[in-house]
Amino acid sequence: MTAPAPSLLEVQRALLASVAGDGCGAPLSQMIDDVDPAARLAIYRNTSLSTLTTALSLTYPAVRKLVGEDFFEGAARVFIREQRATSAWLDEYGRQFGAFLATFSPACSLPYLPDVAELEWSVSRALHAPEAPAIDLDRMARLSPSESERLRLVAHPALSLVRADFPADTIWRVVLQDEAALGSIQLEQGPVFLLIERHDSNVRVQRLSEPAWRFTAALCAGTPLAAALQQHSDAAADLLIGEHLAAGRFIDFELCQNSNASH
Repeated sequence: MTAPAPSLLEVQRALLASVAGDGCGAPLSQMIDDVDPAARLAIYRNTSLSTLTTALSLTYPAVRKLVGEDFFEGAARVFIREQRATSAWLDEYGRQFGAFLATFSPACSLPYLPDVAELEWSVSRALHAPEAPAIDLDRMARLSPSESERLRLVAHPALSLVRADFPADTIWRVVLQDEAALGSIQLEQGPVFLLIERHDSNVRVQRLSEPAWRFTAALCAGTPLAAALQQHSDAAADLLIGEHLAAGRFIDFELCQNSNASH
């Protein structure tokens, strides 16, 4: 008795499993009968693996230099098996690579590697973020006192904050610009509190004090401005908010339901 033809969904699932390295699957064996299914599908699998590895290499150049090509490609293969791409926009692929490296046992001798990866993801995010108009300060100034209590800011899509246990910014700069100086880095200089943003077409990474970083993180998380100013008085927050607005780090504002809301 001839087996029923597989459904389109079964074929799609089998193809995905094969390209991801999880086997060929019966539906594909039934449909691809003129050529060995494993041989044919290996073409797609190798192309997918190469494309995703290249995407990771472009996002994490400092990590790649720190560990070497062979190690990076091996780690990328493991990561790709665990984290399948869900979008054709490959600039979005690899967000979890830093968290993966933190649990990847072959990388345990480089404890700063996840921090560098987190920084590189933020740099890549800043590079590829869309443009956004500056905040309308005149409209903001016209808010009533009760509205001002409920105002929360919307961060620029290129803005990121990274807290690193190690001096990831120094490691990142040195490994991309002057590898010979890598041995002079003092790893115990962490933690560092980093702000990443795009200025014109360049990405800028700068350190903040811990209070300033926590105040900025609260704003990015949706804490109302009035509440953030009150909660983070140790950050010279009134001066810092002026700097943030002048630098275009916040592009809009909205009014939360009540002044005690944090998101």
